[in-house]
Amino acid sequence: MAKQESTSLVTRMANVAINVLTWRRGQLVGTDKFGNRYFEERKARSGTRRRRWVLFNGEPEATKVPPEWHGWLHYTMDAPLPENSPFHKPWVKEHQPNRTGTLNAYRPPGHMLQGGQRARATGDYEPWTPS
Repeated sequence: MAKQESTSLVTRMANVAINVLTWRRGQLVGTDKFGNRYFEERKARSGTRRRRWVLFNGEPEATKVPPEWHGWLHYTMDAPLPENSPFHKPWVKEHQPNRTGTLNAYRPPGHMLQGGQRARATGDYEPWTPS
């Protein structure tokens, strides 16, 4: 199970309301390797399909949902893909949440937080300078 991240006060307060809804109407369908829990309504409302939602482990971030659960959440599949599915190939990279805006975000050479220096450009590039 993934390590739980710290959550903000606003997130915790919003989770109280979501947890009450989940307790009253939700049915646990499963959990992913990040610790996110996936729910479905026990009974569909008249003329609609059963709603599906996820309770995130830590800060809510849509990119924390792995592909096999994303398809289920969006009604593309009736059930998430099992581990032994023929769609899981050994050459497919492991799912990683988007790290933009975090300390683990990618920073190319020359980025201010990487020292601000990059290798000199080759070719005929000349930077514009105001006169």
